Parts: sequence; C-alpha cells; structure tokens
Amino acid sequence: MNEPPKILIADSISPRGIDELSRDGALEVLVKTGLSDRELVDLIPQFSALVVRSQTKVTADILTAGTQLRVVGRAGVGVDNVDIETATRRGIIVLNAPGGNTVSTAEHAFSLLLSVARKIPQADANVRSEHWDKKNFEGVELYNKTLGIIGMGRIGSELSRRAIAFGMRVVAYDPYLSATRARSLQVELVDDIDDLLASADFISLHTPLTAETRHLLDFARLQKTKRGVRIINCARGGLIDEEALAKALQDRHVAGAALDVFETEPLPIDSQLRSAPNLILTPHLGASTSEAQESVGIEIAQSIRAALLEGTIRNAVNMPNLDTKTLAIIGPHLRFGEKLGRFLSQIAPKRIDALNINYSGKVNEVDTTAITRSILKGFLQIAGGSDINEVNAPAFAKSLGLKVSESRLSAPGDYTDMLELSATGEGKTVSVGGAFFGATPRIVSVNSRPVEARPHGVVLVLENTDRPGMVGRIGTLLGDGGVNIATMSLSRNQAGGTALTVLNLDSAPNTVLLEKIRASDDIHSAQVIEL
Repeated sequence: MNEPPKILIADSISPRGIDELSRDGALEVLVKTGLSDRELVDLIPQFSALVVRSQTKVTADILTAGTQLRVVGRAGVGVDNVDIETATRRGIIVLNAPGGNTVSTAEHAFSLLLSVARKIPQADANVRSEHWDKKNFEGVELYNKTLGIIGMGRIGSELSRRAIAFGMRVVAYDPYLSATRARSLQVELVDDIDDLLASADFISLHTPLTAETRHLLDFARLQKTKRGVRIINCARGGLIDEEALAKALQDRHVAGAALDVFETEPLPIDSQLRSAPNLILTPHLGASTSEAQESVGIEIAQSIRAALLEGTIRNAVNMPNLDTKTLAIIGPHLRFGEKLGRFLSQIAPKRIDALNINYSGKVNEVDTTAITRSILKGFLQIAGGSDINEVNAPAFAKSLGLKVSESRLSAPGDYTDMLELSATGEGKTVSVGGAFFGATPRIVSVNSRPVEARPHGVVLVLENTDRPGMVGRIGTLLGDGGVNIATMSLSRNQAGGTALTVLNLDSAPNTVLLEKIRASDDIHSAQVIEL
C-alpha cells in the first residue's frame, strides 16, 4: 500500500487550515516551524508539499533538495519569499491564497487613518507615562475631508467604501481604472497623480511595488502635497521614499503618517523613522487578523489537497489551471498569448475600457479559457505587478472595470492559427496579431498593419514618414548609440504616407538615444517594447 503524500508546514497557519489538510488521512501532515535554511534543506527531501507564510524563505537550495516536492503553498497573497523561477524549472507548482486578506488590510488602513487623524497611539503613550498633555493631541475630523487613494484594486476599493461611510470625499488615482468603475465606486477619478496630491487631506497607497511605482512618493511629490497632509501605507514598502518622508515629517509639511510596511523589514534599529514623533509604525499587520489567517489557511489547504489528490490546479502562480493532457496541446499558445498581451499593454493607452481577443483557425477547436487568462496576465502585469497570475488576472481586470471579450473566426485566413488582440481606451484602439509559422511564433500585425517580428527581447516600434533614406537614418542613429538591429520589418499604408517599422534589437536604447530618435521630424512615434 502506498504511503500518503507528506506535507511540511514550516510557518504557523490557522488550526482549521491544518485540519483541512489532514482530514480523512489522505495526507500526512507535519508542523515544524522555526527551521533554519540548513535544517529545511535536510528535512525537505521526504515531503511532497511545503506550506509557508512570509517567514520562511523558499530558496533554490531548498527547492533543489526537495526531490519529491510537487507543491509549495504560500498562505497569503505575495510570493516574494519563494524562488518561483527555480520552482518552475523543477516542475514544482507554486500556489497562493489570493483573496483572504482584503478586508483585513482595508480595515487596518482605516484604523491607521483614524489613528493618525486623532494621534491615538501618541496620546496613549502620554497617559501611560503619567502625563495629561491634552492640548498636544488635538486632532482633525475625517468628515468632509478629502481622501486620496492611489491604487483602486481590491483593498483600495474596500477602503473607499469605509471612507465614504464616514462622510469623506474620495479622490482616486489609478491609470488602469475605467471611468465606469470609478462611478460605481462613487469616487472621483483623476488622470494625473499631481491633482490628487494637491487636493487630498489624507493619502493612502494601495498599489503593487513595480519599477514604475518604486518611490512613487519621493521628495518632489511630497512637496506637491497640501501642507498638513497625512499619509498611510499598508501596501508595499518602497512605494514611499522613507528618507524624504522623514524630512517632510520633521519640517511638518506632512503633519502625520502611518506605515505598516517598510523598504527593509524588520525596520532597522537605526532607521530615522523610529524617532519621528508624528509617525505611527506597525510591524506589517495588514493581514494579521484571526479571520484573515483562518481564511488563507483554509484556502491554501484546499488548493494543496486538490493538486496532490485530484491533479486539479487552482490558485497557481507559475502555471495555468489545466490538466497535463490539455496543457501539452495548448502550451505554446499560452506562452505566446502572454507575450502578445505584454506587447499590447506597452503600446496601449493606460486607461483601457475594453480588451478583445479574437481566435481564428485550429485554435478554436480547444477550450481557449486558459489562453485568455495568459493573455490577461501579460496585459495586466504592468498595472498589477508580480502578484498578477493566470488565476487572479480576470478578477483584477474586473476590479479595473476592464471589459474582456472573445470572438472567433472559424476560417483560418492567411494563417492556420492566429491570435488577434485589440484594446480600446481614451478614444483610441490599438492591436497586435500573432501566428505560428510551423512551431515558431511570430508577431504578424501591429495596429492592423502587416509586419513580421520575433516575440521576445527588445522590440522597437516606429511610425515614420515614408520617404527615401529613413531606414538608413534609423540604422545610423541606433548604430551610433551602440544598439544592434537583429531583424527589421517595414509596412506602409501608401507610398509617401506613414510607414510602420518594427525592429528586433539586441539591447534596449537608452533614454538619450530614444529622445534623439523621437526628435526627428519624420518619426511620429517611437515605442520600446520589452518582452
């Protein structure tokens, strides 16, 4: 008789999560927390699944040592502590619990909002130290004040509902949120973050940490806020330049702030944030409620049971929710679809209302749901960061008010299989099409113009006047900048009209070179796409 798969729980999860894993004896569960990396490497070879929260770092060494390891489950949303690349390479599924902590984090942000308005922690400390300095703790009301929310995903939306119930006016900045969704949430959507900064009495951040959002509130932006503004961050450390915030708190331009997340955690002993009297600090408590921990514990337990006992994959970060046979058939379309989605997101306006995916040819013979999810993952990753995966991409699209539709053409046209993506927003429609040349994927159209480009690396898309010498001029500019052209594809609407030039490059042009290219009167636009 075969032994049941063994599960190692390396961080504390809720008892109900443990009960869910161990019920009916189908899985053998061992709870052993506080292990060092070395101890975990020595212990992991006998286990089929590893369950962690944020404390345990699931490194390449641990994953490599896990010769029987099939699943890593993170009881929470983020998977920053799991080496996903190594897990994927070794065929280990990484699961998370994407929905369990929304209310918990929104409530913590609102608690900090109230605390920073009324200086509650400072007043408590004052009374406990046998003082009664009532005059030093005059606060402000939330009623009739303006709350600026940066990022209107699940948590930002929940916070807005609570703020509106307190009589606050809510102004939101989210370049990916549709106007229709903003109206349904009863928030005022602004196109420029500076407009939010200038009008908000309170600011709360709820956006993922990406290259685009790192130090979103830096010294320059903090100076654009109202004097006396109060700032809350329960999202990600790194969204705020902590040194700049410390200075703004010191000179009282920022009247108060409350932080639950930090660039380095735990917060370093010598951090200047510790000495700011008008700052509230909590040790990453956003998801620390019994309800949230129970919810994520049960959710990850159910996903692990399904993966190990039924072969069903759900809430997977690094692979689509498919059985093995189906994955073998549509695997190439999944990878290609994600690339096309990423390409389209970089040529599209930021605020998109609708995304259409058109399938034509043989691909219509299979269920395309997983392909659509992969396309969405690629399309939304700039907006949602690394938390976006095939599982949560549709829900994230819905939270942005993005209408996703599919259409089908049974006739294959010029290609046996073709994917065509089009995005509409801000009065503009952009598109990209891809097809397989045998087993080789190629980008075959951009904005309905025929091209041929490889869907990987750096792609430069130019719109330019169709006139003699343009190809040579572009090549010279790139050559002078030390950028080599791998392939080039040209398309034009008519002789002497507008031409579309698509180039695969060996490296990305720097900002100076890109500005030189755009400065040419004959070049109407130049976009660098990174795949």
